Amino acid sequence: MLTENQILFEDNHIIIINKKAGQLVQGDKTGDISLLDEVKSYIKLKYSKPGNVFAGLVHRIDRPTSGIVIFAKTSKALTRLTEMIKKREIKKTYWAVVKKNEIPKTQRLVHYLKKNEKNNKAIIFNTSSAQSGSKEAILTYKIIKRSDHYLLLEIDLETGRHHQIRAQLSAIKCPIKGDLKYGADRSNSDGSIHLLARKIEFIHPIKKEKIVLEAPVPENDNLWKSFVS
Repeated sequence: MLTENQILFEDNHIIIINKKAGQLVQGDKTGDISLLDEVKSYIKLKYSKPGNVFAGLVHRIDRPTSGIVIFAKTSKALTRLTEMIKKREIKKTYWAVVKKNEIPKTQRLVHYLKKNEKNNKAIIFNTSSAQSGSKEAILTYKIIKRSDHYLLLEIDLETGRHHQIRAQLSAIKCPIKGDLKYGADRSNSDGSIHLLARKIEFIHPIKKEKIVLEAPVPENDNLWKSFVS
């Protein structure tokens, strides 16, 4: 159930949510209630709207990931925000807790990814190939904190591929904590992975004001807390 403290921003045009790990963003074959369904229910209840309620999904994050997700409350806002995503005018910054390894303090990673539909996983290639059908994936990370066993990375995406951050960090032998699918030693007990859609920056599609928002690290998680304390 969507709670008030998950709402980071709301006006007549958009609503921005801090998704919990494990929440499904959009309905899938599991039939589980999605965050999109919950946003519609929230709008319907809060504003006593009759009939069907409009809410448009602007972008997605993976189910085990937590952090910022934008929804549009009008079709006009949805059209403009979708175009902004395509033009990369919405800057998204992620945090990831990864297995400690000897890597440069900051690095731009370029790989080529292809989605394997059978196991819902990204196959990674180091070079482009017409035969593989892969697409270029680019991110830049920097190490912002270290602990005995983990690194906290801040990640800026240049592209938005399926499982991109998870696959690219795995490729440099730094799998995200809890991400069994991409090489972590063990899963997290709650099924989450330590990947957070931390920050978002963009110009409001209607009001033309700059919006900058940060999601807090997941509560009740001592590892996340140790990195921000």
